[in-house]
Amino acid sequence: MCGNNMSVPLLADAVTVSGAERETAAVIFLHGLGDTGHSWADALSSIRLPYVKYICPHAPRIPVTLNMKMVMPSWFDLMGLTPDAPEDEAGIKKAAENIKAIIEHEMKNGIPPNRIILGGFSQGGALSLYTALTCQHQLAGIVALSCWRPLHKAFPQAANNGVNKDIAILQCHGEMDPMIPVRFGALTAEKLKSVVTPAKVQFKTYPGVMHSSCPQEMMAVKEFIEKLLPRI
Repeated sequence: MCGNNMSVPLLADAVTVSGAERETAAVIFLHGLGDTGHSWADALSSIRLPYVKYICPHAPRIPVTLNMKMVMPSWFDLMGLTPDAPEDEAGIKKAAENIKAIIEHEMKNGIPPNRIILGGFSQGGALSLYTALTCQHQLAGIVALSCWRPLHKAFPQAANNGVNKDIAILQCHGEMDPMIPVRFGALTAEKLKSVVTPAKVQFKTYPGVMHSSCPQEMMAVKEFIEKLLPRI
């Protein structure tokens, strides 16, 4: 492994699931509010491909307005979970820059951006959508689980650089999600179709699933990764 992790703060203690053979692709996956990279590193290990490196960074611990200013792992501050709630624009943009630094680091280590998938769950999924669609490098795809589209009022302008206009997006949502209702997910999918090529957006829902993942969803994620990051 060449390159200095210390120059990329989030990489210094990120959970990395290394490939069993030469790594030719990477999946960067961002956890949800109050979680750490460990749970998703475990989940991704169960569907891993031997030539893919999985990087699951930990969010910094910050006070979260939504949770009475309690300090917890959070990519940015959250004021509410409705489409019209105020948003932490500066925090979202800063977090996106930190994720882009991970992408740049992997590129320096020989993995081209079109062999990198960015994904996340809930708040992490929201950040992965914003980061990928404002990234100046052409990425392979986005996995957006149980999430929403942040800064949606400014979003089309933010994505207008067009580098990722043809990016493939897999969006999944539990139909019984009490935190981020599935209708917000459906709204996000529709809005994404106005930002990227509509046929590239897949929106899958899972009956009976709450604000979590399920085995069928993980298989859909595995198939998506396999298709976009084939062995080379």
